[in-house]
Amino acid sequence: MIKDFRYRITFISQNDSQLLREALMEYGISKRALTAIKFQGGSLLVNGVERNVRYPLAIGDEITVIFPIEEISEGLLPEKGELAVQYEDDALLIVEKPPYQSTIPSHDHPTGSVANIIAAHLQAQQIVSTVHVVTRLDRNTSGLMCIAKHRHIHHLMSEAQKKHSISRTYEAFVHGHIFDDFQQIISPIGRKDGSIIEREVRQDGQFAHTDVQVIKRFSVQGEKISHVRLTLHTGRTHQIRVHMSSIGHPLLGDDLYGGTRELIDRQALHCVSLVLQHPLTHEKMEWHSELPEDMQKVIVM
Repeated sequence: MIKDFRYRITFISQNDSQLLREALMEYGISKRALTAIKFQGGSLLVNGVERNVRYPLAIGDEITVIFPIEEISEGLLPEKGELAVQYEDDALLIVEKPPYQSTIPSHDHPTGSVANIIAAHLQAQQIVSTVHVVTRLDRNTSGLMCIAKHRHIHHLMSEAQKKHSISRTYEAFVHGHIFDDFQQIISPIGRKDGSIIEREVRQDGQFAHTDVQVIKRFSVQGEKISHVRLTLHTGRTHQIRVHMSSIGHPLLGDDLYGGTRELIDRQALHCVSLVLQHPLTHEKMEWHSELPEDMQKVIVM
């Protein structure tokens, strides 16, 4: 018997006389996915019989959506490697990324990324899918990341991000003693003129909102430092790094935005908490991560 590697979901119709198309849209199946199902080898089944999107449903009908096989992203080579998994099911993968590891391959770092290793992890499970990163981290930022195991799940998680229903909390060490115990930074962020990488606060940038809570103020070797907890309400590139620099408190180790590497050799930033609603069960789920060794060393210096 040939195994069908196509991803599928099944749910029950809750309405009489509703068209299949309407039920699929209510369940979160995107128009793009329906097009792919129609033209790229997927199927729509009602009580085990293939139907088109205009089929009228009855309450209790079993709807099965079979998605076409995914193509792995070009240039993404599966590699065996260490993967710190906090949680995994058929839809999601929650991992802890160490510092100095890219999330996805790049020109400078084509191998060894989280995506390379997850591609091999999925392959070992006979899951035919590319790697869908939901919450991405910079190469030198550590902590919790969410990965979707299929493009439909990635679509649902992207919709959740637009509704701000995925919560990420970070901890960081920044230069100087921040005066206010709590503050909101609401400043637009855009690409800095003349730079491919660097961002800055600028009026024509995208809306960005970061909450800053001071955990502790201390000093190391005469250097004033604030240990802060940061909550992202938006997900702009380098958001925390740019916002903290903009108020005069760049991250330790972040020499791109005004920090120094005297105490730590990378930006002292770690995603400590991830909270989301499961895309299929709708259960609220929460994960936590301790500060890595290089950040803990700063505290005890």
